[in-house]
Amino acid sequence: MIARERGLQVDEDGFREQLAKQKERSRADAKKEYFDWNVLAEGSTVFVGYDTTEVESSKLLRWRKFQTKGQLKYQLVLSQTPFYPEGGGQVGDRGFLYFDGNPIEVLDTVKENDLILHITESLPEKLDGNVRCAVDGYRRKLVEKNHSATHLLHAALRKRLGTHVAQKGSLVHEDYLRFDFSHFQKLTGEELEQIEMLVNEKIREDIALVEKRQIPIEEARAAGAMMLFGEKYGDTVRMITFDPAYSVELCGGCHVSSTGTLGYFKIISESAVAAGIRRVEAVTAEKADEYIKAQLAQLNEIKSRLNHPADPVKQIESILEENKNLQKQISSLQENAAAALMDQIVREADNRKSVKLVLRVVPFDDSRIVKNLCFNIAKQLGSCIVVFGFQEKDKPQLMCYISESLTAANPAFHASNWIKKFASHIQGGGGGQAFFATAGGKNASGLEAAISEARAFVTEIIDQTL
Repeated sequence: MIARERGLQVDEDGFREQLAKQKERSRADAKKEYFDWNVLAEGSTVFVGYDTTEVESSKLLRWRKFQTKGQLKYQLVLSQTPFYPEGGGQVGDRGFLYFDGNPIEVLDTVKENDLILHITESLPEKLDGNVRCAVDGYRRKLVEKNHSATHLLHAALRKRLGTHVAQKGSLVHEDYLRFDFSHFQKLTGEELEQIEMLVNEKIREDIALVEKRQIPIEEARAAGAMMLFGEKYGDTVRMITFDPAYSVELCGGCHVSSTGTLGYFKIISESAVAAGIRRVEAVTAEKADEYIKAQLAQLNEIKSRLNHPADPVKQIESILEENKNLQKQISSLQENAAAALMDQIVREADNRKSVKLVLRVVPFDDSRIVKNLCFNIAKQLGSCIVVFGFQEKDKPQLMCYISESLTAANPAFHASNWIKKFASHIQGGGGGQAFFATAGGKNASGLEAAISEARAFVTEIIDQTL
């Protein structure tokens, strides 16, 4: 319906065909072929990534090949690793593994059946040597800042909105953080400002991280730790605290040593993702600086375009009001011009077997005015066919009206079918009802050709059927 109102045609059959092809491509892309494991030594991986981003001496325990999207890659399992595997919303680490000094890039780190898998595009020549592990430390620090920020944000949301707020999902990326939570309505500007201010207040307090590993879950529950509904926890858990009176959560991710390292927290968007679920996206540290600098640069550009007014907001409001008044004047002038043109069009209408014909390009750029003109002419002419071409916001448009006495008498008189035929000249499409239809396109130079074809086509239809 919206497309029809805008003079656009929706090719539903074509859409379904392309959707089926895309689903097939997605299935092919998602398909992964795994080869058998090559086991070099028995054992399991010891994760040391909470304490360090480098390990000098590790060993390759097993490896296997896998194929995805036509590319051959490898999964490596080490005896000891500082690489954090993707989980709990936090992205997996990247970095390098050095096999006797020869670097192999780690593209991602994931976890599968308690195995930490290092994803690479190549395999070292020598597999039984010493392995030095080095996480991309700069990237990890950015991820840690955003992960700690989600904890501060979660607490702030509950403080400002209520204890009904619960985490429903998150993504902790090096460039930004995304946090989904339960809430019954859109957050107001004032609420977002209060939440942002509270998080930054906790950042300025430079609260030290208190981390407790492998503690009994009952101890964590007694401490008031946030536990995600539906999440399965073992007998022992890891608890992350930034001020016992503010944020206490169970978490397996990586965090900053104190909140002050976050620098600054800035919310960049708030939206709905499902019924009763809201999403906040935010940036911290360097990315927050970049975001604010970009906003200030945009503001300075606006001020420059306005010749540096003392109050740019007031100046913009004045310009918008002036533009609104000018638009009203233009609309009034066009309506007067349309009224004047209507009398001329009615007098000059062609007569074909008692059917009045009006087919022409009209000099108006407002579809509302053209539509009113079309229906007002139809009222005066009685049994008639009207086809108008015009441009709205530099986009070519076509409008077709057929008296209902004609559409009721013969199915050949069908505005929606006709408009699709005429719209080919403006490289567009459209639709509507039997008595009224519109079309839009992108080739304004084809308007006259569309009207010429309409005139020839309508004349032929009338001669053959009436």
